[in-house]
Amino acid sequence: MATLALFQLEPYCSRECGAGILSALSKTHNIELITRHDLTLDHLSRFDMLIMPGGQGDANDFQQLLKTRKPVLHSYLDQGGAYLGICMGAYWADSRYFDLIGETRCIQYITRPKAEIRRSFPTLARAKWQGQSEKFYFYDGCAFIGADPNVETYATYANGDPMAVIKGNVGLIGCHLESELNWYHAHTLKPAWHGLAHHRLLAEFTDDLLHRSPLKPTYIDLNSIETETITDQDRFKAALEEIERETSMFTQGTFKKINAIARRALKLKGG
Repeated sequence: MATLALFQLEPYCSRECGAGILSALSKTHNIELITRHDLTLDHLSRFDMLIMPGGQGDANDFQQLLKTRKPVLHSYLDQGGAYLGICMGAYWADSRYFDLIGETRCIQYITRPKAEIRRSFPTLARAKWQGQSEKFYFYDGCAFIGADPNVETYATYANGDPMAVIKGNVGLIGCHLESELNWYHAHTLKPAWHGLAHHRLLAEFTDDLLHRSPLKPTYIDLNSIETETITDQDRFKAALEEIERETSMFTQGTFKKINAIARRALKLKGG
């Protein structure tokens, strides 16, 4: 299970959108809520991925809200962390904001040529996800426009514009795959409830993004270590012997047993 940081900043990255993400991803990953005060490199280094969800508001408010955190995000990604942006979180990946996706622009879909939606309101957007036609919950999300060959298109809107993309350890989605049943209260939306199918798509997208990220190892599996791959066996052996010496007088053999187990795992010889 990866450890994911879920950013919350009302109303831009809202509790409602965050709740949908928790519903979609918490069964397979550990998720912790964070605020803008937690956007420090020291704090983010605990997480495999930062998720910035959607909400309401003007993306340009970024300048007074999060501009100072831009260098932190770049350092976090350089050190192997991943970024998942949905709706507002995807807008903020643009070069005008966090600048996470190079020359690709994150542009209002409703302003794009041949877009079937022309105003900002909760509705459904027709799209193809990995070639499969779907109707996704949409509220003024963005399209990702550019010719960067390193950007992989995961889904497209009805007009052909990219709706979900991955570039390296950055993944962006314009629609709300995390939408929940209570979002579909309008009579025009009720028939389109996806029955959590879109949550599964979001989970697959998240896992794909995590697997592409150069994640930092957080533990060593002793069972996978072969003797020939240990470059300094004497150092390991000396450390184990020191543990035994320092603890033998009061552990009544407990640490001696642990020491023996560690030796067997490392395939070291010794008394």
